Amino acid sequence: MYTCRWWAEKTVAIVTGANKGIGFAIVEKLAELGLMVVLTCRNEMKGIEAVLCLAKRGLTVEFCKLDVTSHESISNFACWLYGRFGGLDILVNNAGVSFNEIDSNNVEKAELVIKTNFYGQKMLIQELLPLFRRSAATKSRILNISSQLGLQNKVSNPALKNLQKDEEISEEKIGYMLNKFVEDVKKGTWKEAGWPKIWTDYSVSKHAVNAYSRLLSKQQKGQNLSINCFCPGFTKTAMTGGMGTHTAEEAAEVAVRVILLPPEELPTGKFFKWLSPSLFSML
Repeated sequence: MYTCRWWAEKTVAIVTGANKGIGFAIVEKLAELGLMVVLTCRNEMKGIEAVLCLAKRGLTVEFCKLDVTSHESISNFACWLYGRFGGLDILVNNAGVSFNEIDSNNVEKAELVIKTNFYGQKMLIQELLPLFRRSAATKSRILNISSQLGLQNKVSNPALKNLQKDEEISEEKIGYMLNKFVEDVKKGTWKEAGWPKIWTDYSVSKHAVNAYSRLLSKQQKGQNLSINCFCPGFTKTAMTGGMGTHTAEEAAEVAVRVILLPPEELPTGKFFKWLSPSLFSML
């Protein structure tokens, strides 16, 4: 499966929101493959329990508390990371929230969803950018766990669709889009404004993640840092109430294949689902 073992025991991989579900499964797989993995989550007790669980399986994983919604927590984590390892090679942004059940759609906590799923992720990336090792031989990697619910075909508003075009993407426009969404939610006009119809606030947050990943990949071009998105599909996790077409372990297996692509095969600015790179395609 892995045609080129480019990584070593000192290759540092950070996985956020990793005390359970897909994040935990990704940590486990990376540790099995011999990388130095740091499991992070906002609940210290749950994080330590997760690390101890892996230790019982003979896997050595480090833990550090990290709340992606807190700038102080992110700053403390970056300081710890630099002091402990001097830098990182891989960042898997898995931390995220949704307050919808499978058959429901409410936007009562839209601001918290946007803050966690997009702004938290963006804030962490910006803090860690100076710490990526950026080796030309191996290339540093960011994989943002996203969703096909955030693809451009899920919205009917032309302005939102245009945001995904290379010439239209900017941090200002992404911020404007999110502010407009929150404004529509507060006014009660979000249903007729062309926003995604399924898990609306979660979908909008992932729409922003996809756009920002494209933007960041352009900004980092030629600097030995790859930024891609990965949709795990309908996975059996707590977020889906245990429903899904496959397990977290199966989703993690595919995610890790993307994460560990050989340097010469590693793209940037792509949206992956089940190892099929497609640029905001109809899935």
